[in-house]
Amino acid sequence: MKQRILIIGSGFAGMWAAVSAARLAHLQGNTTLEIAVLAPQPELRVRPRFYEANVASLTADLQPLFAELDVRFIAGHAERIDAGENGVWYKTSAGEASFLTYDRLIVASGSHLHHFGIQGIAEHGFDIDQLETAQRLEDHLNALPNQPDSAARNTVVVCGGGFTGIELATELPARLHALLGEETKTKVVVVERGSVIGGRYSEELRNEIVNASAALGVEWILNAAVEVVDAAGVTLQDGTRIESSTVVWTAGVKASPLGENLTAERDALGRFIVTPELQIPGYNNIFATGDMAHAKTDDVGNTALMTCQHAIQLGKFAGHNAAASLLGAPSLPYQQVNYVTCLDLGAWGAVYTEGWDQQIKLVREEAKKLKIAITNELIYPPKANREVAFAAADPLAKFV
Repeated sequence: MKQRILIIGSGFAGMWAAVSAARLAHLQGNTTLEIAVLAPQPELRVRPRFYEANVASLTADLQPLFAELDVRFIAGHAERIDAGENGVWYKTSAGEASFLTYDRLIVASGSHLHHFGIQGIAEHGFDIDQLETAQRLEDHLNALPNQPDSAARNTVVVCGGGFTGIELATELPARLHALLGEETKTKVVVVERGSVIGGRYSEELRNEIVNASAALGVEWILNAAVEVVDAAGVTLQDGTRIESSTVVWTAGVKASPLGENLTAERDALGRFIVTPELQIPGYNNIFATGDMAHAKTDDVGNTALMTCQHAIQLGKFAGHNAAASLLGAPSLPYQQVNYVTCLDLGAWGAVYTEGWDQQIKLVREEAKKLKIAITNELIYPPKANREVAFAAADPLAKFV
């Protein structure tokens, strides 16, 4: 009788967990292990690129890869984990409730944007958190030329000056001029709670963000917080009013609430605090990975971030360890010592850094070339070729 590894989610972590589990089963010569992925669609949505135009194209079909590796895909949306019965309740694509058992479960259900209860943001704001919402923003931007020329039409407010907010804000000047004409006076404003631009990053990196913002005309309002968003713009907590037809929220994400019925510790972002093998303490047959896992990356206190860079490796380790626990193979404690950033800064270029202290290695055009290589090639699924896919899925192989 086959044993089943059930993986919830087909994002970076979920997809790589499936490939890594299939790899170990192949290496062990095991043909009785079923690897199943439960997700709404058999595709990888390339979320790190959702600040770009043509967002509908930013997906990768996983069916050829799954077919090549004998990974079973189940279309549905996971709703509840029943640890007592070793199963997951999910809703099928037809809307019917169904139940699926597992021998090992990998929770890779990702994260979602957190609005922090800001009044009006859900009704009047935009975001690029999911493919559908990013498409809604793109459709809105494309329709701006149909509106009467006004300061509100020509102004975009980006709420949040983190990685996503910076990449979107620096991309927008060129997009707005392409849509509204080079002679149109457009404005992109970033509203940021912090006291400095790019306060989360090294001084070197902050300086380049400042340079790019100045060159592109991106304005920053610091020490500021949003009070309310309405159809005509945004009001800040200090009373400042910005008239805008386009207010985009990028300020923070939280892990999926899936598994909230489990008796397990989560961090402030909703991630399960996992063991080095990525198991949820108290549940030896349940693993958490990607944005669902609070995991130490090294022995000096660094923790995995909610980025595809960490999700890819977390997925590889989770898949290996789930399969290893069934096949009697050694587990591999998760580690990801190398850390890099490559921040897209629109028409100005990009910045590439290495290490947790974010030492700059490349800027402008050279960094932009690398950014394109990373986001257009490196983070995409491997080819539907068993040998190529398994080589890439080795948790101990060099990634970055």
